Amino acid sequence: MRMHFSTAVAGFLLLAGVGAAAAQDIVIEPEQETVIKEYVKKQPLASVKVPGVELNIGSTLPDTVELHEVPNVKYRYVVIDNRTVVVDPGTRKIVKIVE
Repeated sequence: MRMHFSTAVAGFLLLAGVGAAAAQDIVIEPEQETVIKEYVKKQPLASVKVPGVELNIGSTLPDTVELHEVPNVKYRYVVIDNRTVVVDPGTRKIVKIVE
């Protein structure tokens, strides 16, 4: 019985750690999000295809995908499958999908 309890506690702690990691997701400040949306509208890009990459927050884009700068914002953007995605250039992870 004691072993089952320890396993359950370990599983709970593992899930709690995953939840804590998810809570630390990148949050783009509303001001920066407004700047990004306005810039993207003024600087439209051709859509590209990236086989094997799902467009989800946290997905990593390969080095072959060209990221485009948004002035005065640390993030970059690209249009994939007709969806504008905001990417952290350091990790190349998608941090926002612009609707």
